[in-house]
Amino acid sequence: MSERQTRRALPVAELVQGVQAGNRLLLARAISRVENETDDAHALLRALFPATGRAHIIGVTGAPGSGKSTLVTTLAQRYRALGLTVGIVAIDPTSPFTGGALLGDRVRMRALSGDEGVFVRSMATRGSLGGLSKTTNDVVTVLDAAGFDRILVETVGVGQAEVEIASMAHTTLVVEAPGMGDEVQAIKAGILEIADILVVNKADRPGVDKTVQALEMMLETEGSNARQLRHHGQLLAMQATADPAEEAARWAVKVLKTVSTTGDGIDDLRQRIEDHQAWLHASGEITGREQVRIAHTLENIIHAELNRRIKAHLPTEKLNGVVEAVRQRTSDPYTVASELLTQMDGRA
Repeated sequence: MSERQTRRALPVAELVQGVQAGNRLLLARAISRVENETDDAHALLRALFPATGRAHIIGVTGAPGSGKSTLVTTLAQRYRALGLTVGIVAIDPTSPFTGGALLGDRVRMRALSGDEGVFVRSMATRGSLGGLSKTTNDVVTVLDAAGFDRILVETVGVGQAEVEIASMAHTTLVVEAPGMGDEVQAIKAGILEIADILVVNKADRPGVDKTVQALEMMLETEGSNARQLRHHGQLLAMQATADPAEEAARWAVKVLKTVSTTGDGIDDLRQRIEDHQAWLHASGEITGREQVRIAHTLENIIHAELNRRIKAHLPTEKLNGVVEAVRQRTSDPYTVASELLTQMDGRA
C-alpha cells in the first residue's frame, strides 16, 4: 500500500488521538481532511468538538499592505516567550490555476519555522467572500482541540468584506497603515463596528499621527467605543450581555501604534488583547460572543447541506431547461425557484 493510500486509510479515531496528543503530522492530516471536506471530515469534527472551548481566538483583519502577516508573526513570538502555544490560520487568495493559496506560510512567516509551540496553516479562500475560507472555523476547531492557547486568524485582506471575522473571533484586531487612505475605507467597510482593538502598524512611517487622529475622531463620531455584539444571520438575534447603560462596564476601543518589523508596540498590543480577554469573562460578554460564533457555524453547516441537496436534486439537464424557460420569458426565476423548492420538499 502506498504512502498516499495509507494516509487516506488512517482511521478517524487515530487522527483524533494524534491531534489531542500534539502529533504535528496527524494534526496536519486532520486539517487537510477538514479543509478538503472528505467523507469523514464531519465525523472527525464531531469527535474533536468536546475538547474545544479553551483557546482564545484572535482575528486579524485589514487592508492588504498593512503588515498583518508580520504583525501576526511578531505577536506569536511574544506569546511564545511567555510559554503559550500558538496556532495560526493564514487565509490567502486562491490561485486560479491550482485552487491553492497564492502565498505560503513558509514564505510569510519564516521566523516561526522550527518552533514546536507554533503551528501555521495557510488556507485558500476558494471563492469564499468575507476574507475567510468556508472551512476556516472547522480548522480553528481542530487547533482548539489540539490544545493551542492562542489561535490567530489572519484574513485575506479584501477590504469591505472583512467583517465576517467578527463572528468567529473573541478579539478582533483591525490593522491600518499610514498613508493608505484606510481611515476612509474603515467607514465604508464598517470596520470600526467590528474592531475590539485598532492597530496602526508601520508607525515609523510619515503620517502616522494623522492616521491615529483620524481613527480616534471616527471612534468619537460613532458615539460609542464599544463593539456592538450582533449576528447578521437569521438563526439567532443576539443582545449584548453587558448593560449598555453602564459606561464603566463597556469595552473602550483604543488605537495602538506598532512597528511589527522592530517589535515596537507589540507588548502593549499583547497586553491589550489579554485585557480584552479578561474583560470578556468578567463582563459575561464571552457567553454572547460564543453564542454568535455557534449560530454562525450552524448557518454555515445548514447552507452547505442545502447546497449539497439542491445539487443532488437538480441535474444539469433539468437546470438547463428551466434556465432556457426563464430566458424565453415563458416563466420567471421566482416561480421556477419556488417550484424547485417544492419538488425538493416533496422528496425529503
